[in-house]
Formats: sequence, structure tokens, C-alpha cells
Amino acid sequence: MYLDLVDSLIGPDHADGSPVLSLFGGLMVSLGGGHRIAVPEGSKRLLVFVALHRGQVERRYAAGALWPIGDDERAAGNLRSALWRLNRARIDVLEADKRSLSLRRDVVIDLRVVSEWATRLIAGQPTAADLAVLPAGIDALDLLPGWYDDWVLLERERVRQRLLHALEALSLEHLRAGRWALAVEVAMLAVNAEPLRESAQRALLMAHLGEGNWAEAMRAYDTYRCLLRRELDVEPRPELATLLEVPGRRPSDPQRLGARRVPAVPPGAGSMALAT
Repeated sequence: MYLDLVDSLIGPDHADGSPVLSLFGGLMVSLGGGHRIAVPEGSKRLLVFVALHRGQVERRYAAGALWPIGDDERAAGNLRSALWRLNRARIDVLEADKRSLSLRRDVVIDLRVVSEWATRLIAGQPTAADLAVLPAGIDALDLLPGWYDDWVLLERERVRQRLLHALEALSLEHLRAGRWALAVEVAMLAVNAEPLRESAQRALLMAHLGEGNWAEAMRAYDTYRCLLRRELDVEPRPELATLLEVPGRRPSDPQRLGARRVPAVPPGAGSMALAT
């Protein structure tokens, strides 16, 4: 059975009632029994800052990074106030002493669980459970939407790239196992997330060709080439067109492949066109 990505990956870790810190789609803390607690506004940045910095974080460093305006004493006071608000809301997920802060060891972070899943796929060492996940809606896995701190923006882009690589690797795993439909579906998730990404397009072409659907592969290539020329005024790399060479037929010329008529794609509709 193919399950939702985040729920299926977090499920086993949350079965014992461990608190779950959700960073995808917005900040939320879930306790055992499905009880969800909203994080106090004045404590959000501190909690996320500690969560994104694995291990212990020095209190002075965290205070200076989060409250850079003013002196060290004022920043330290703001940090103490943020900790007090968390305790008042009964969000007991941080361990704090006079020098450092860290998350409790039993806290499950959705970002970390998904990143570890992606790492196993990229390394070519997925478990059976990893392959039994259909990452539907992965394009909605937006890390802390609406946050514009530099340290959040960098992590958001790192996670986006890692998930795209993981989708491509997952599509290849399904392709090798002869699960053609899943290989196509997962590759299309990567393409829809980033239509101009050639490695995602390559995964989609390989999935179509593995299933023997040459017409689908040709159509996907033409759509990508049209989009690439319009958006960036460049051509796909020749290696991509080489995938479309049919044994026993004269090798295809990239220029000839692109000469076929393709439907006009309205500006800004790249993802929609590639999803069809």
C-alpha cells in the first residue's frame, strides 16, 4: 500500500507518543493522541532555530542571531522570555541549561525524517518501506512558508534540492523493478516541482521508454524543449535526445526531433503543460 510521504514516515516514530515538531507547511507541535499545540508567537523563531541546528546550540549564539538589535543582555532576556512562553504553553521539547539549548532526544522532526528518507534513496540504499511510499503532494512540502530569515531560506533550498534528487532516485528504483506506472508518476512529481530541471525530465523519459511508450517520451521531450527555448533560450543537452534513438533506426537528430509541431504553451503554464 502506498501511503502519504510524511504521515507514513513519521507514523512508526510517533507510535510511542513522542512529540512531533512539524516544520513543513508551518510550525506545529503534536503530542501523543494527535493533540496539536500552536507555538506561541514569541517562541517560534527560537524553537525553529534550535531544530535546524542539530545538537546543542550555545545560548549566547542563539540570542545574538535571533535578536541582533541591542546589547547581549537584552538578547539574553528575549531568549529567556521565549523559553518561558514555551513552558507556559506546556511545549516541553527543549532542554536548556545555563550555556546551551537542544531538542529533547525523543522529539521527532518531520524535516529530519523526510531528509533521512531522501538520503537513503540518493545513496541507493532504500528500505522496502522507503519504496512503499508514494510521495504525492511533495510539491506542498514547503519548509516554513512565509519565513524569510537567511538561515531558513538556505535550509529551504537545501531541502528542496534534496527532495528533487530523491524523487529522481525513487523513479529509477521503480524503473529497475519494472514498476512502470510508479516510475512515471514519481518522475512527473519531480517535473511538476521544477519543469526546467533536466535530470527530472530525463527520469520521466526513461520511465516512459522503460514501459515502451515511445510516443509519450517524444511528447515529453518536445514539451520540455519548447519550454526550455521559451524560458531560457537554450536547447536540451544532446544526451537527452540520445535517449530517444530507436534501435534499428537512423539516430535521431535533436534539431529534427524538435521540428515537430507541439502545442503552444502559454507563459507561466510550464508545470501544467508538463503534467498532461
